[in-house]
Amino acid sequence: MFLNLQKLQEYAQSSMEVKNINNSNEPQLITEGSAKITTSGKVFYNPVQEFNRDLSISIITTFSKRYTKENLIKSNKKSTKNYENISSTDTSIQDNGITILEALSATVYVMQRKYPVLKKIVANDISQTAVRDIKNNIVDNNVEDIVEASHCDATMLMYQHRREKQFDVIDLDPYGCPSIFLDSSVQAIKEGGLLLVTATDMAVLAGNSPETCYSKYGSIPLRIKSCHEMALRILLQCIEAHANRYGRYIVPLISLSADFYIRVFVRIFSGAHKCKFTTSKLSYVYHCTGCDTFTLQPLGILKTKEKQQNVVKFSIPTGPPASQKCVHCGHPHHIGGPIWTAPLHHPDFVVDVLNTASENLATFRRIQGVLSVIKEELMDTPLYYTLEKLCGTIHVETPPMLIIRSAILNAGYRVSFTHMNRTSIKTDAPSNVIWDIMRCWEKKTSCFKKKTYRRHPCI
Repeated sequence: MFLNLQKLQEYAQSSMEVKNINNSNEPQLITEGSAKITTSGKVFYNPVQEFNRDLSISIITTFSKRYTKENLIKSNKKSTKNYENISSTDTSIQDNGITILEALSATVYVMQRKYPVLKKIVANDISQTAVRDIKNNIVDNNVEDIVEASHCDATMLMYQHRREKQFDVIDLDPYGCPSIFLDSSVQAIKEGGLLLVTATDMAVLAGNSPETCYSKYGSIPLRIKSCHEMALRILLQCIEAHANRYGRYIVPLISLSADFYIRVFVRIFSGAHKCKFTTSKLSYVYHCTGCDTFTLQPLGILKTKEKQQNVVKFSIPTGPPASQKCVHCGHPHHIGGPIWTAPLHHPDFVVDVLNTASENLATFRRIQGVLSVIKEELMDTPLYYTLEKLCGTIHVETPPMLIIRSAILNAGYRVSFTHMNRTSIKTDAPSNVIWDIMRCWEKKTSCFKKKTYRRHPCI
C-alpha cells in the first residue's frame, strides 16, 4: 500500500505537465488521443483536465460493457450463469448501444474515443461559437454517424428527455457548482444509467463559506483535515436528495478528489422502497474544534426483528452522540452535514476499470496509481485522520506511518490510506483508541507543553 502511494505521487507529477495553449482568439489545433480538435480560440479548453477525461473514458467503457450485458440478459431472460459468456461483439449488444449526453461539451472530447457499444453521442453547448466548433470537429474527425451537435440550454435539453429518449450516460462537467443541473439530469437518465458529475467550487465545499454551501448543496461543510472526502460526501447527498424526489436513488461506483475538483460516477435506479433507506446513508458530523475528533450522527437507523431477519424497520436514532464538550480535550463541537456515509466506491467496479483501462491513454500511469489506492481504501469508514494533525494537537514529533498503522492493527481494528491525502489514517477504530495510541507515542518523545488552561488529549 505504501508503495502504491509513492507511485501515485510519481504519476501525479508526470501527468500534471500543462501543455502550452495559445491564449489568443486565433484558431487552435489541439490533439488529444486520436482526436484532432479545432477551436476558434474563444472556446474553453483545459489541458490539465486530461486525466479527468481519460478516467471518464475508462469508466464509461467499463460501464457500457456491464450495462449492455445486463440489458441483454433482461430482454432475453437469460440465466445469470451465462452473463460472462456474452461477448461485447454480440450483434444484439451492438444494436442496443449506449447513448451519451455531453451536457456541457465545449470541444467534444469523446468524439474519437472507441467505446465497444456506442450508439450516439449528443454534444450540447449553449454557446453558438462552441457549437460551430463542434460541428466542424465532427466533420474533421469523420464521426457524423455517431456524434450529434446540439445548441440548447443543458437543463432544458435534459427536461425534454425526462419522459422519452432518455440517455444511458450523462456527463455534467461545469465550471463551478453542478447543483442547477442535478434535478433535470436524474430524470433524463435511464434505469441503471451512469451519471458523471464534477464540482470545482472546492473553497465552498471545503468549509470557507458554510452558508453558501448550504444554499447550493443543502449541507453544512466543516473545515477539517478530511475536507476533500467531506466534499465528495456532500455532493453525493445532494445528488441523492434530487433523485429521491422522483422515487430514484444512487449507487456510487467511483468517487474521486483530484487536483482542484471532485468527480463522482454514480448509477441511478428507481424504487420508492429503496428510497426509504436513504436516511440510514446520511449523517450529521460532530467535529471537535480542538483535537479534530469527529463523531457521526445518522439520520436514520435500520432494525430487524429476531424472528424475521428479512423484515427491516426504519427508526429514528437517539442523540446527541457527543457531549457539549469534547471528552478528549474539552473543546466545543461544530456540527456539519448531512453527508453521505455509505460507501464512496463499488469495489468490483474499481477492479474492472483498473484491469481494462487502456495503456494508450496519456495519463494511464496516473489512473493506475489512483485506482490502486482507491481499491485498498476502507469502503465502510467515512472520513479520516491525518498524522500531522494528530501529532500537532499534542505537540510531538511525527512518528513513522508504519508505527501508527501497526498499532491500530494490533489493537484489532482495520486501517488504510485514502487517495485524497498521503498522510491519511482511515480506520474503524474509535477515537479513544486513536488517542490511546498517541499517548503511548507521547511518552516516548518530548512533549512541548503550552499553557494548560486548555487540555489536550495527552492530559
